[in-house]
Amino acid sequence: MQINKFKLFVNDDTKAKCIALLLKAKLLESEFIEDENDFDLGIAVGGDGSFLRMVRSCNFDTNKFFIGVNAGTLGFLQEIKPNQIHSFVSRLKSGEFNVEEVGIQKTIVVGKENYEFNSFNEIVIREKDLNAIYLKVCIDGQLLENFAGDGILISTSSGSTAYNLSFGGCVVFNSLHTLQLTPIAPLNNKIYKSFHNSIIVPENKIIELRPQERTKDVLISIDGENKIFCDIDKIVTTVSQDKIKCIRMSKYDYTKVIRTKFLS
Repeated sequence: MQINKFKLFVNDDTKAKCIALLLKAKLLESEFIEDENDFDLGIAVGGDGSFLRMVRSCNFDTNKFFIGVNAGTLGFLQEIKPNQIHSFVSRLKSGEFNVEEVGIQKTIVVGKENYEFNSFNEIVIREKDLNAIYLKVCIDGQLLENFAGDGILISTSSGSTAYNLSFGGCVVFNSLHTLQLTPIAPLNNKIYKSFHNSIIVPENKIIELRPQERTKDVLISIDGENKIFCDIDKIVTTVSQDKIKCIRMSKYDYTKVIRTKFLS
């Protein structure tokens, strides 16, 4: 495959802007074309937030390729280090890279009006005023649990290393297209019994959450952006049939990524 045109999505800080200038110069020097509208490759320069903003601003376009240059701290989604820019551009020019299809999450909120959106990392469902939330949780129409607690986080495989990990969820290799249900402060007494551990759901399953009792208005955090939905009937979420195409350099190995980001 041939990549000719690129667009940079740059974090608004001095370090990211300096790295972006160097990257842009190297790309233009190698006869790549910068195009703000009709581009093949989107490159996020910054931290993981810049990668998420890039994919979202491109409306999860499955015809484009994406990669990140780390100008932040952890940069789990940002594969390229600043000192690797020269080799990155050289390999991009010669086609020495792989393409990995990464699963994303599709969610529909059903109520008086329906809302549909995609997410790359996760959605988090809470009661609108952050009171306890009561949800009937079903998978493919089969009751899993009557959940009561602070909320439920549903992450993609890529998002398993993000907010999900903070709540004790497990790491899932991003080559697997799954969703992970992780409870947030679940109640557990003689009246309410909820799972305390994460549950990993394969991509062909449909997760449905129905608000119960006093819960009708919910706050849903979509990759960190909060939205309030009032008087809803249910939330339906699954792994989208569409996949995001991420550029991987030839030595990319997810085991090494996990070790480097969390243990080294």
